[in-house]
Amino acid sequence: MKTLDARALGYAGAIIGAAGMLLLGILGNLGFYTGAVAQMEEWHAFFSLSIGGIIGGMIEAAVISFVALFIFALVYNMFVTKKEN
Repeated sequence: MKTLDARALGYAGAIIGAAGMLLLGILGNLGFYTGAVAQMEEWHAFFSLSIGGIIGGMIEAAVISFVALFIFALVYNMFVTKKEN
């Protein structure tokens, strides 16, 4: 089995997470998905519907996604290499 490139997976997750926050911030300012916006404002320390809040939420989502997927790939690779031996 192949191993995962942990850094590439982390970067991909960071991009998707930041893009999701940007999209939610734009749609929230247009009046759509207000329930999701309210939940994101509760769950994330830096997210709000202001420009600074959207950028802060994007950075927070990118960092959290990168770290989570990077660790996931490391653990996955540990099990794949253990299985091959």
